[in-house]
Amino acid sequence: MHIHPLLTDSQDIADICERFSTADFVAVDTEFMRENTYWPILCLIQISDGKEAAAIDPLAKDVDLEPLLDLLVNNEDVLKIFHAGGQDVEIIHNMTGKTPHPIFDTQIAAMALGPSEQIGYANLVDSWLGITLDKGARFTDWSRRPLNNRQIEYAIGDVTHLSKIFSMMLEQLMENGRGMWINDEMEKLADPNNYVNDPELSWRRVKFQGRNLDALGRLKALAAWREGEAKSKDLPRGRIMRDETLADIAGHPPKDQSKLGQVRGLSAGWKNNEIGARLMKVLASAEPLSKEELPSRKGGKQKFSKSNALVADLLKLLLKIRSAEMNVASKLLARAGDLEAIVSGEREGVALLEGWRYDEFGRDAIDLIEGRMSFTVKDGKLKMTHTPESGGNDDGPP
Repeated sequence: MHIHPLLTDSQDIADICERFSTADFVAVDTEFMRENTYWPILCLIQISDGKEAAAIDPLAKDVDLEPLLDLLVNNEDVLKIFHAGGQDVEIIHNMTGKTPHPIFDTQIAAMALGPSEQIGYANLVDSWLGITLDKGARFTDWSRRPLNNRQIEYAIGDVTHLSKIFSMMLEQLMENGRGMWINDEMEKLADPNNYVNDPELSWRRVKFQGRNLDALGRLKALAAWREGEAKSKDLPRGRIMRDETLADIAGHPPKDQSKLGQVRGLSAGWKNNEIGARLMKVLASAEPLSKEELPSRKGGKQKFSKSNALVADLLKLLLKIRSAEMNVASKLLARAGDLEAIVSGEREGVALLEGWRYDEFGRDAIDLIEGRMSFTVKDGKLKMTHTPESGGNDDGPP
């Protein structure tokens, strides 16, 4: 494979992107910094088609990244390969308003080829290629210039290894017929809606106890306000106010600004500074959350009786057995919310009861709940056994 030096010239970037525009795939990785800013700072982009590879410097003076971004978000003929690519895709979406498509994530693919649910990149390279990565370069400040040869080689190695692993994974997925299993997960990763940061919905990411509409209304208003403050100052939202503090204020609002200095997580200055005054104004104008916005308890543990909890535990045991037999990550077969949902009697809109998941696990899960399956011990191993009347061969979900 031909490895280019660090690309800082717009014409060189345009040339390599033109060649990659006819490739079957490109492996992509990014290096970024986001510890001190609201928006991630893109510091390096690595890309390879399996024949040549390069690192592109987005911080180079007057560099034009348009050919690269066009390749990533507009060229549907080239498959884009990532590993745990959520943050990489987020950065590209921030820059273009679009996401790469079609997409293949090796971390997701690994779930269909083994028991690991979130295998890290270093472990992936070690297990598939037998290569131990240089861990020292992981802590590089990628925003500093110049980058030395070791740092650039380390960064480019991410996509050269990824190109090889993708080809190996693709072969195995074709052999065992599990390629379709991961299609939905790949489409979710590429869904632009996952990366639209609506301040009015930011409260849903904050852990909050209780369902009081007044408190939730304050939570919604405060979370949207914090988002605006963080964006305007280009600071991480946690630098404005941590989630725990925000939830505490929503649940127990201070009577006046002077009390803010007593809130855990805020400095004493909040009792008389401008940002404290803005916070109090938001609290004063906050309206109760509408019942339509109230999060559903669907599949939630709140509805669980002790007997339901025991059934859910049996389902988790069944899932553990089945995933081990198939050598697949259990979360690819079923999520905890799916198990809780079907124990609670839900059947519509549950992913576990659709498509290949129903064939591989959902049917047996329903049989266990409805008494058509039991556990037995044979040769010292726990096995699943269908009762004679069920046969375990339903045509579809109930």
